[in-house]
Parts: sequence; structure tokens; C-alpha cells
Amino acid sequence: MSWLRERIRFDRNELSGAFGDIGTDFPLLVGMILAANLDAPSVLIIFGAMQVMTGLVYGMPMPVQPLKAMAVIVITQRILPNVLYGGGLAIGVVMLLLTVTGLIGWVARIVPKSVVRGVQFGLGMQLASLALKDYVTADAWAGYALAAVAFVITLALLGNRRFPPAPFIILLGIVYAFAFKLNAGALAHAVGLSLPQLHRVEWADVLTGFFVLALPQLPLSLGNSILASQRVAEDLFPEKKVTVRKISLTYSLMNLVSPFVGGVPTCHGSGGIAGHYTFGGRTGGSVVIYGALYLTLGLFFGGGFSTAVQLFPKPVLGVILLFEALALMKLVRDMLSNAADFFIILLVGLIAFGLPYGYVIGVVLGTLIVYFGKQILEPPMNSDL
Repeated sequence: MSWLRERIRFDRNELSGAFGDIGTDFPLLVGMILAANLDAPSVLIIFGAMQVMTGLVYGMPMPVQPLKAMAVIVITQRILPNVLYGGGLAIGVVMLLLTVTGLIGWVARIVPKSVVRGVQFGLGMQLASLALKDYVTADAWAGYALAAVAFVITLALLGNRRFPPAPFIILLGIVYAFAFKLNAGALAHAVGLSLPQLHRVEWADVLTGFFVLALPQLPLSLGNSILASQRVAEDLFPEKKVTVRKISLTYSLMNLVSPFVGGVPTCHGSGGIAGHYTFGGRTGGSVVIYGALYLTLGLFFGGGFSTAVQLFPKPVLGVILLFEALALMKLVRDMLSNAADFFIILLVGLIAFGLPYGYVIGVVLGTLIVYFGKQILEPPMNSDL
């Protein structure tokens, strides 16, 4: 039992850490459910179940996230549900092949640490931009005021093990929601038991999903979900000795199961680990609690999904997302003393942040420069300048 308590703990800090990744996940799940007309209870229940599974398997905050590139394509192009399920199964098969053949380990060995740090920095900038431009501004002046109060509370309590910040700002958001968006009667009306729906995935949908969704997602998954997640896990939880092969295996298994029970494609993510840790999570308990939140929403509020989502106002999610982004970008500090590493971090980060397919371009270009661009990284000392 002592072994289990070290891996899974339930206390105020794990509760606070449980909300460290909600700013990333929740809006993407809502967007996909609405854009593709997905069955909300199935999506929420399976997403929650995957969180619980990874919390138990890893014994640390290794959260599950929606596949971001896929989510963006689904939301902007209104992809059909069957193609989404096919794309999820396709990327699950690809990741399983990379795992069992050992190719994922080879990728991890050849990509330099500075390049992975650049991926983290670029993702951090993307999350910060999303938080400040889209979430904090969502409710005009009322939203600005809500975000300002949440920001001050978070800043004052961040790192406080006795009074961690997330429960306070989530409660603040719920009070705001009832004051301006919800009424108790509407929420009570949304209560009802729901269960996941089974789906049959056709090979034609797998093929279409591979080209439309899996290929654009794969570079981001290799860079952030696998390499960067392993690096953050090593930074924050070195005693866990998490390998890229284990991360790749659980990534693939989730996506080999989810499409058949109505779940969206999922991954792990470096930002999620950093977010849970920043808000207090130190064991798998924070991820189990986080999963229980989605299980509760899906099982008992899935039928009134459009009402239940208003419990989490965007300005509050934006503040959580901003601190997650800052925690992720802060991890690059261990390489700032070396000018060559700093150059690679900035280059890869800016490419990942600013270009379409920026993650694959940044990883490939950054790796090539590290191995073959010595003159760029180390200019001659006797320069006339």
C-alpha cells in the first residue's frame, strides 16, 4: 500500500494540479464535439477513462490530451466523425509500429536536447498566444476582470502547498458562470445517465484519416508528445525513469481503443505535465482526479453538454493555460548559458510557433544545424566585427 501511496495521492495539491491542463484540453474537446457532431458523453467518458489509466500506469502527472493538429483540422474543416475515428486508429497503428520496431528510440537518440527544448519553447509560445488572444478576451470587460482576479490569485498562491491556487480560481469561474451565464435549474435539467456508444471503423475511413489527419499530426506528436514529454518527465520526475518507448506505447494503445468507443484521438504532452506540476500535482493522483471530472461530466451531464461547459469560463481557462505555457518555456533555462544551444532553441521555437508544419521543419532543420552547421553555431573568435 505504501508503494501505491507514492504513485497515487489524493490531497489538496493533487486536486489543484488536476486543473493544470484543463485550459488546453477542454476548449479543443468542446470544439471537436460541436464541429463534428460527436456524441458528447462518449468523448468525455473515454477521455476521462484514459486520464485515469495513465495516472495509474505512470504514477506521476502524465496527462492525456486531444491531438492538437487533428483537433484544429476537425474544427476548421468539419471532418466527419468516421474519418476522425479512422485517423485516430491510423496514428495508433503508426505509433505502435514505431514502438515495436525500436524506431522511436532511434529518433530520440538522434534529435539533440536543444532541439527538443526548442519544441517546448515553441509550444509554450503557442499556448501563451492562445491564452491571451482568444481565451482572456472571450467575455469582453467582464472577462478581463475575471481573468485579472484569477491571475492575481494564481500569482499569489503559486507554489503554496497549503493553499494551492487552482481550486480557488476554478471556484471563482463557477461563481462567475452562475452569476452571468447559468442558472441552477438549467444545470439540474441537464442531469441524466449516459454511456459510451460503440462504433465500427471502416478501412476506407482509416485510409482517409491517415492522409487527412494522421500525417499532419505525426510531426507534432514525435516532437511534443513523445520527445518533449520524455524530456519534461526526466526534468521533473527523474526517479520515474520514463522512456520514449513507454510513452509511445501508451500513446498507441489509447488510439487503438478509443475509436471503437466514440473517443477522440489522444496523446501525451509536455505542456500537460508542466501544467499539472505547476499547480501542485506530484503523483498520478492529479491525473486520476482530472479524469474523474470528465467521467462525471460525461456520465451524468453529457446529455446537457452545452449547459455544463459553461461552468468553466474561457477567461479562467486562459489564465491556467498562460501559467502552463510559462512553466513549459521556463524549462529551457538549463541550456541558456551556451550560445549555440540558445540559438537552436530560439530558431526551432520560432519556426514551431510561426510556420505551418513548423514542428517538423524546426526539428529537421535544428537537428541538421546541430550536426552539420558548426560554423553557424560557433563563429570564428577573430572576427573583424
